[in-house]
Amino acid sequence: MATAFEVLAEPRRREILDLLRGRERLVGELGEQLALSQPAVSKHLKVLRDAGLVAVRQDAQRRWYRLRPEPLAEVDSWLAPYRELWARSLDDLERHLDAMPDQPDEGTKP
Repeated sequence: MATAFEVLAEPRRREILDLLRGRERLVGELGEQLALSQPAVSKHLKVLRDAGLVAVRQDAQRRWYRLRPEPLAEVDSWLAPYRELWARSLDDLERHLDAMPDQPDEGTKP
């Protein structure tokens, strides 16, 4: 089975997850939003479902897909040190900018 990282490497799958973030959707609706055929959307949804990132609910002849955020915790945990790195870098930039002397705007006369 593919890891969440492998599944999320495909941009269309990330787009599907973005659409499912707000609410459940049908395959046809996802296809319309992404300008993809129903078979193409179904293939992506199968990969997402196999990875546990989406769940399906059968309602008569319709299948409603929804996001399952729990598997994204693995990705979030992996990203945590990188967020800290960026936060430190931005803090360093802020300190550097704060230490710089104020300069008048180019359009302002001294």
